[in-house]
Parts: sequence; C-alpha cells; structure tokens
Amino acid sequence: MFLKQYLFLFLYSSFYLSFSQSGRIDEFGKPNQQEFELKSYEGEPEAAGVVLYESGNYYAVSIVKKTAFRLVMEIHRKVKVFDITKFGDSTIEIPYYVGNGFYEEELINYKAITHNGIVQDAVQDDSFYRIEKSGGRKALKFTFPNVQNGSILEYKYTLVTPYFFDMDGWEFQNGLPTIYSFFQTILPENIKFHRVLYGLKKLDNHSNYIKKNDFIIPSNNGRLDSEVNIYVMKNIPSFEEESYMLSRKNFISRIAYEPVSYKPFHGKEKVYTRTWKDVDHQFESRIDFGDQLNKNNYFRRKLPNAILTIEDDLERAKAVYEFIQTNYTWNGRYFNYGNDIKDSFQEKLGSVSDINLSLVNALEAADLHAKSVIISTRNNGLPTELYPVLSNFNYVLVALMINNEKILLDATDKQAPFGIIPFRTLNMQGRVMDFKNGSYWMPIEPFKQNIHFVNAQITAEGNGDFTGKVSQANYGYIGLGKRNNIDEETVSEYIKTAQKEKAGIEIENYQVEDIYEIEKPLKESYDITIMPETVGDKVILFPFFHKTYISENPFKMKERSYPMDFGYPFTNTYVVSIDLKNVYAIEQLPKNRSIKLPNDHGECTVTYVADGNKINIRFNMKLNQYRFPPDAYQSIKEFFGTMVTMLKDESIVLKKI
Repeated sequence: MFLKQYLFLFLYSSFYLSFSQSGRIDEFGKPNQQEFELKSYEGEPEAAGVVLYESGNYYAVSIVKKTAFRLVMEIHRKVKVFDITKFGDSTIEIPYYVGNGFYEEELINYKAITHNGIVQDAVQDDSFYRIEKSGGRKALKFTFPNVQNGSILEYKYTLVTPYFFDMDGWEFQNGLPTIYSFFQTILPENIKFHRVLYGLKKLDNHSNYIKKNDFIIPSNNGRLDSEVNIYVMKNIPSFEEESYMLSRKNFISRIAYEPVSYKPFHGKEKVYTRTWKDVDHQFESRIDFGDQLNKNNYFRRKLPNAILTIEDDLERAKAVYEFIQTNYTWNGRYFNYGNDIKDSFQEKLGSVSDINLSLVNALEAADLHAKSVIISTRNNGLPTELYPVLSNFNYVLVALMINNEKILLDATDKQAPFGIIPFRTLNMQGRVMDFKNGSYWMPIEPFKQNIHFVNAQITAEGNGDFTGKVSQANYGYIGLGKRNNIDEETVSEYIKTAQKEKAGIEIENYQVEDIYEIEKPLKESYDITIMPETVGDKVILFPFFHKTYISENPFKMKERSYPMDFGYPFTNTYVVSIDLKNVYAIEQLPKNRSIKLPNDHGECTVTYVADGNKINIRFNMKLNQYRFPPDAYQSIKEFFGTMVTMLKDESIVLKKI
C-alpha cells in the first residue's frame, strides 16, 4: 500500500496540459446544459442511453523512495439515461488484480454522481464496496442512486498497477452508442508497444509527439523522454452482442497495446516480440514450460504396464489420456507459474498447463508423438498472426500425431471423451510448439458428430389425454454439455430441472444412463402425459412437446457486422409416432416443409405422414458449416426462424370420434 504515501508527489500538472492539446477536457461533476437537454441520440434513436463522454489517461510515475515506477490509469465516464426500463448499466463493477498481495493493483480516487438537473446524488463512501472475484482478482462495486429518465450518471477512478504489459489499451465501442471517446498514453521511451487499431470505425484524431526529459528515473533522479499518443473517436455506434460469436474483442473498435520490449534503467533489454524462432527458444528454456516437457521418464514409471503394453497406438493413446484425465482434478486456472508438474501429479490437482503438459509427457513416455499447442481461448480473442505476441496466448492443448492424423486433446474436463476439447478452446487456430523443427500454426477443428436424437412414442387415451415414452441420445459436444451440467448440479438436481412441468405436460420417471461412460452417448428417457388444447370441437396437439434443442431464434438483430461462430456442426433429429387409436380422427396436418442454407451448409426438413390411425413425424436439422461471414446473417436468421416455427408454432388439428 506504499503507493498512497508517495503517488501524488509525482502526478504532474503538465499531464493536464498535454491532455488539452489534442483532446477535450470535461470537468468532473459539471455536465453542460446541452447534455441535460438531450432526449435521444440521433444515430440510434431507440437506444436506452448514450455515453456522452469518456476518457482514459494512462501515464507512468516514479516512486523515487522505493526506486519503483507504476502505470496510472485515470478513467472518467458520463452516461445519459433515455429509457430506464431498458437501461441496464446502473450498477458498476471495476475489476482489479491483487494476486498474492505482493505486486497488487490499487484502486483509488473513485467518485460517482447521479445528476438530475440541478440535483446531484453522490454515491456515498459506504456505498462503494469490494467483492472477491476468481483468479486473484477483486472488484469495486457500486450502484447509482435515484436513476430515472434523463439522469446523467458520472463516475471516475484511478487504477495504479505494476503490470505495464497487461494494460490492453482502450475500447472505444460500448454496449451503448458513444458521442466522444478519448484515450491518451504518456510512456517513457524504454517501454515499447505495437499499437493496433481493431474494428470497422476509423479514428477522428490521432497525434503523437515526444515530451523531452519528462520521466524521472526512480533509481538516480535522471530523466527519460516520454512518448505521447492521443486517440479520439466520435459518434461511435453501440456494439450489440448476440449468440454464436467469438470474443467481442475481435470485432469492437479498440486500440490494442501489444508489448514489444522493455529496457530496465540498468541492465539488458527484455524483448517480448521477436520472431517465432526466438519465441520457440524462449518457451523451450522456460522453467514453467520447456523444462516441464522433460519428464518422460517420470511418467513412464507412473504409467501402468498394462497401458504401456497395448499394441494398437490409438488404443494406447486413449488409455494414456484416460489415465491423466482420471488422475488430475483441474483447479480452474489456466497456468500455474513456477509449479513442477511432478508435484501437481502427486497432489492430483493442477492448472491447464500442469495437466496438459503432463499429458504430453505421458504420451511420449508411451512411445507416441505429441506436442504442446499454445492457444487463445474464445473469450480471450484471436491471436495476432503478423508477429508473436505472447500475451495473446492463455491456454495449452495437446496435439497427438497418430496414423497420419493430428488429434487435439485436453485432459482437464473429466466428462470429455478422447478427441473432444472443451468449447472454450474452439478458437480458429493454435501454435504447435515443435522445438526441433520450429513451431507452426494448426487449425483447431471441433469433433464433428454432435447429435441430439429424440424418439417419442405416444398414444391417445380414452380420457382425451396422450401418454407415452420419450427417449433421447446425445452425442459429442451436446452430450458433453449435459454431462457438465450434471456434474455441476448432481444427477437429482439435473432430473428435477428436466422434469419441470410446462402447461399441459407432465413428465415422470426421468432416467439418465451412461453418465460416466463418456465414450458413449448420454441417454435420457421419461414417461410423458400430454393434455392437448381444445378449441370448440377441435383438439390442438403440438407434436414437438418436449424441450427442443433450440427453442427460439437466437438471431434477432436487423443486421450483424461480425461473423457467426457455432463452434461445431450439429444434427438435431426428432422422430414422433402418434397412435390415435379410436379416440381421434385427423382434421388437419401441418405441411411438409424444407429450408436450405446456400452451398449445402445446412438443411432443415419436417414431414408428416398419416398411416391409418397413426401419424408419423420426422424433423431433421443439420448444420454442416459452423462458421459464417456477416453477409450470411439474413439467410441464417431466416433458417433458424423457419426451424423454430416448425417446432413451436405448427400444430396438428384433431377431432374426437
């Protein structure tokens, strides 16, 4: 906590002068009359609110008495509320990292006010509170008081961090449209970054210059030049997140600061971005990576002889995978720096890197050919391909080369069959770390056979109800998702959720089979009773009465500027047989229908066949492609809309005999 004692000695008044040279300064707590009078945002008149102004000012300060320096990030934001019923940003969370308490970030100088005309409601000190988050993080949380239509919500805070190379940059685009966004950095010349602009919108202003002798060297009171970069963007459209997308970081308008190098005040320059050849050497020599890939002999001793003597390579690989998967429990972390995987193996607990580097060693110990693969998870964004940026990568997979085929593996999920990697890792491509021949990019392809199959046999009863049996089989990622839910909820809770009745339907005797036989499909079955709707002398029966795999159209926007990414292809099939006995006669059946996506990327069909007093129905939907560009949005939207109509809105009309 020493920063609070010394920090303000080094906040230069010249900082504000540089801020004013190319950007607009809004004084905190004093919105202008034009902002109060604004009733809607012309660019998006339906928006629930608008960001009036936001600024991010990042600069380095010296802590001379501690011979240290820190990055200071000052944030100021003003938001106008137009429609409180749709506005969802009245509660703010500001995350920061505390780690083990040694190199921690500090959140200071925070203020927040709700402006309603001349009335100001400040958030009181005791209304700011700190909450624990995962991964060594906390967050400052507060809620604006007295929020109503026309309110202006304003807040500011300062974050002080020792982690210069985790600063990320600045996001100009938000969930609300933004009128004015300003970002400035003032950094000493010994710290170098690549600066990359992402998104479709261009900057309205960018200036760059050198401030001579601006930064005090904390060890000897010497001086360094600082580089000033100022970025301004105006009238930025909102970014609306929708289902089936990769990380929003890939698509929003933002400026990224990607680390290149750092030269200490005394010592040798540390280079973060080089060639992949340099990176390969760096990974190979790292204690927490390359050194952990030299444990083959250890794992050869740990592997049971019954596994090592399996003759078939694929079966031996599956046995090794199951051995590591069973031995370890994932601790929820991606990396565990400084840990020895032999210790993790003994403790039966480890991070992603502990578990999957152990898997590489164990496969090699079993005379199989495996390599580590560094990737960026879906939420972390796509890695830069132009040059190596190590901070882009936050995860490790395993590439097994067997029978002229590359199989990606991840042993962190105890529910995942061999060859199915977690959904979080399905992010285009990863870098195979081949220290002998040089690393290379490898596409990340999902498991292909992902099937949800339902068979329902129902019969009309004399009292007018329908009763029957429903059985389901879930393959691939669909089965994995359900097994993960069961693992989180327990079987009884999962069944209780599945049995929740909806109007006109009762579910009993719910059974789940092969929960722990992960190489088999997950099977479910239950008894069902349906009380159909009656309209006059007509009886209305909706044939897809069970919970469907997709129950509503996930695509609702008028247009979408970023791709659709489902992660994997899938098939959804329902076979329904209805025996009317001598209770009902068919009055009307829905029409047989079919819709296709261009280039055979998907197809959806439904057929109704009357056979005497029986109705046989088959619904089949296949999505063969799982990545689509933005210009395919309208066809995808129509495809899913038609599919949902088939499943939910089209009914069989019967007449009681």
